[in-house]
Amino acid sequence: MLHIGLHFIVPLLVAYLFFTKNWKFAFLIMIATMVVDLDHLLADPIYSPTRCSIGFHPLHQLWLVAVYVALCFFPKTRLVGLGLTIHMALDAIDCQVMNS
Repeated sequence: MLHIGLHFIVPLLVAYLFFTKNWKFAFLIMIATMVVDLDHLLADPIYSPTRCSIGFHPLHQLWLVAVYVALCFFPKTRLVGLGLTIHMALDAIDCQVMNS
């Protein structure tokens, strides 16, 4: 449950701290990137508490994480890139916690 909560709290903090003028818009864009988790619907079973999503689900591949990070460097795609990068970082941390 904490993991899911962090997917909302961390983007909120980033939006509020770094995009103070338009923090609500920034937060909504970063939250919209959670659509990346639709790739979980392709898995069987759809949810497994012990499965690491990084490297398993199609939109959670390492080469795509590099693309998501690259999106952060362009003004027009920065918020999408930040949202996706934060999402992947939190998923990677979850993988480490599960496998420790």
